[in-house]
Amino acid sequence: MHKLSYPIARDTRAWQLQVWISFVLALGLCAVGLAWLPGEPLARAFMFMGYVFCLSTAFALAKFVRDSQEAPSGDTPLWKLVVWGGFATAMLLTGWGLWGMEVNPTYKAFLGVSWLYLITTAFTLAKMLRDRHEADLLDARLQGRREASREAGHEA
Repeated sequence: MHKLSYPIARDTRAWQLQVWISFVLALGLCAVGLAWLPGEPLARAFMFMGYVFCLSTAFALAKFVRDSQEAPSGDTPLWKLVVWGGFATAMLLTGWGLWGMEVNPTYKAFLGVSWLYLITTAFTLAKMLRDRHEADLLDARLQGRREASREAGHEA
């Protein structure tokens, strides 16, 4: 009997650690920037809400894009508009709020860079988690096939 082997591509532990460290670092930089943001508490609250809105829509967009690759006709056009529109709205409103704040330009740059760093690390984290999930599913399917093949061999 010929035994087939299928390699399952998995991220290295070093890559996973790097992704998590980058994401946590981005969260920390955003938190520091928002915690020491000069000005009115309302401005801090607006920026905090903007960052959370951007982060949640980045994860939703990452999932939507990945799901669309697997089943291109699976979502309705309205859902596509909601996901892309939500992400665009979050990014535009947060950028507009940041641009319009009356704070030191260096401080604005820090907030802007940490915000964009957070968004990019969110996409990377979402991809890594999805890849791991898919590899685990593939591994489970292959394990099930091996066991079924083994049982079929014993019955014959």
